[in-house]
Amino acid sequence: MVEVPDNLMYTKTHEWARIEGNRVTIGITDHAQHELTDIVYVELPEIGKDVTAGGEVAIVESVKSTSDFYSPVTGKVVEVNNELESSPELMNAEPYGRGWLAIIECDSVDTSGLLTPEAYKQELG
Repeated sequence: MVEVPDNLMYTKTHEWARIEGNRVTIGITDHAQHELTDIVYVELPEIGKDVTAGGEVAIVESVKSTSDFYSPVTGKVVEVNNELESSPELMNAEPYGRGWLAIIECDSVDTSGLLTPEAYKQELG
């Protein structure tokens, strides 16, 4: 059984969003990291990059495949998890903790395209 924390919002493409005011921390879900298997490389976004909800923000490479990582919200990247450059496996070990990807600052956080934990669990089946 995959972990789906109740304090986050989710996307159908298996990203999570922790909303704290106008700053949103993002990462991949437990389900996504299980599907990808061993993550070996993460191409982080540049600080200052403007991102759009549903648009590509990073690339996650595993022993199995290379996958685009999509932003759950629209805004500007203000911080990235540089620890992933030397330890990409944190996305496997702690997808909701030390394996976070980036923080996006939003003018206004739009959650209309995001799933509640209950809806995400239904999406997973």
